[in-house]
Amino acid sequence: MNDNRNMLLAIVLSALVLLGWGLLSEKFFPTPQPPAHQVESGKTKPAAQPAAIPGTPAPQTLRERPVVLAEAPRVRIETPSLEGSINLKGARFDDLVLVKQRETIKKDSPPVRLLSPAGTKDSYFAQFGWSGEGIATPDANSVWAASAPTLAPGKPVTLSWTNPTGQRFEQVIAVDDGYLFTVRQRVVNAGTSAVAVRTYGLTSRSDKSKDPSTWTNHVGPISYLGGKAEYDVKWETLDEDKSGVVLDSRGGWLGFTDKYWLTALAPAANAPIEASFKRTQSGAYQADYAGAPFVVAPGQAVTGETHLFAGAKDYDLLQKYEKGGIVELHRAIDWGWFIWFMIPIFKVLLWLFGQIGNFGFAIICLTLIVRGLMFPIADKQFRSMAGMRKIQPKMKALQERYKDDKPRLQQEMLKLYQEEKINPAAGCLPILLQIPVFYALYKVLMVSVEMRHQPFALWIHDLSAPDPATVLNLFGTLPFTPPGFLAIGVLPILLGVTMFIQFKLNPQQMDPVQQQIFSFMPWVLMFVMAPFAAGLQLYWVVSNILTIGQQAWLYKRYDMHLSDTHPVKT
Repeated sequence: MNDNRNMLLAIVLSALVLLGWGLLSEKFFPTPQPPAHQVESGKTKPAAQPAAIPGTPAPQTLRERPVVLAEAPRVRIETPSLEGSINLKGARFDDLVLVKQRETIKKDSPPVRLLSPAGTKDSYFAQFGWSGEGIATPDANSVWAASAPTLAPGKPVTLSWTNPTGQRFEQVIAVDDGYLFTVRQRVVNAGTSAVAVRTYGLTSRSDKSKDPSTWTNHVGPISYLGGKAEYDVKWETLDEDKSGVVLDSRGGWLGFTDKYWLTALAPAANAPIEASFKRTQSGAYQADYAGAPFVVAPGQAVTGETHLFAGAKDYDLLQKYEKGGIVELHRAIDWGWFIWFMIPIFKVLLWLFGQIGNFGFAIICLTLIVRGLMFPIADKQFRSMAGMRKIQPKMKALQERYKDDKPRLQQEMLKLYQEEKINPAAGCLPILLQIPVFYALYKVLMVSVEMRHQPFALWIHDLSAPDPATVLNLFGTLPFTPPGFLAIGVLPILLGVTMFIQFKLNPQQMDPVQQQIFSFMPWVLMFVMAPFAAGLQLYWVVSNILTIGQQAWLYKRYDMHLSDTHPVKT
């Protein structure tokens, strides 16, 4: 098998992996419908929603955020990673910005806003509370008392509210220097009779994420419950089924994910919960859970602990919180089916970035490592090519002798390969091994917040975005970005040129049709790759350059002149 055919095979396989898997997976592994029933003790019953968990009231009109923020007393949130406030009316986490993340790469770009109060555009908040029968519990209109004006790392704040019958409800809220809030929910019964209550947590957002949900990156409702990461519940699932999706679990977490951000509720590990995703009557999307009911006797107190993650899906932080008891939180990053391969590639890339300090050069070093590891295979490939060139006369003789007997010809050619100790398929392996690396890097650039807004050099200010210096805007001199595949930048052009040179160095096909395919394939790929992340384009360009140099050196080593690899036309 010659190099051109191998390259075509690699391109086809890459296209199937990158573009075709979504269609195939939906056909053979269709998204399951949300459960309408649950099975308990061998009996089927309708799936129940967690009792008494409030929905989101529909605001009459949208108002400016500063106006809404000033309407109720608040506790300030000040950490190295977060700024905002907790609304004491309803004890809601509804004002939060990520101070280390910016909306765009512009110097004056504002920080990313994650949470926003009800009644404003893009309302998004989290809330913890209690429900019970025959007892007054705090609700969205309850105004809590705070023990301090500011919540900061190492400085927790206690919120308290007491009902008319003497039950005091407390939330002791702590925050770390990352994105994790710890909430200790406490009920103190100073009344004269026992009360039965259950804790709940919810997060609600008024609209879908602005980030698109694709087959390569899930955006929307997300959870890890019952030992399984759930990516199949989508916005459309909740739009179509008004009863929502109910899931039972012991511990775990659930919430909503954007491309880079996550808001997740994480009740205490191993605590039995009834969780659900639904669309409320107000039209908001809600993720919630309810704990098991418990009884608080007179003069007694019961305390439980829960967590709220609200921030960027930073892999190291997610791992840190997993060690703290939140199971498999890193699965909030949609690594895909090849998670076993993605994470090692990602860790190598992060390590290289830590050593070098530039993600672009880290990608170049990763390319060098990949090509270096595969060099022995490439060497074997060219040795096989040299052997194939030497036995060309014998092969032609066999073709003439058995031109009318194809099965016999195949047998004789296989026998010739065995006698000469030649593996005609040796050229396939280097290309096939690069496909998972290429796909892993594609996923890393697509889903990891660590790559977001990372610069390289010169005009490349964001490796996770397409090359901005395109032909149609005169390589960045005109102030507009061409749409889609028409945005042919410098890196896609280099990709096409280097692939064209690489194809020219490979043995030429005798079939005229295949020659035509390989003559325009580099320029087709130039358009196909234009919308992809600049980091991925950088990897492919550097890999092509290294391959060209490697081919030239190996041709010389095995005394294979370029003219020897091309058929002579008569």
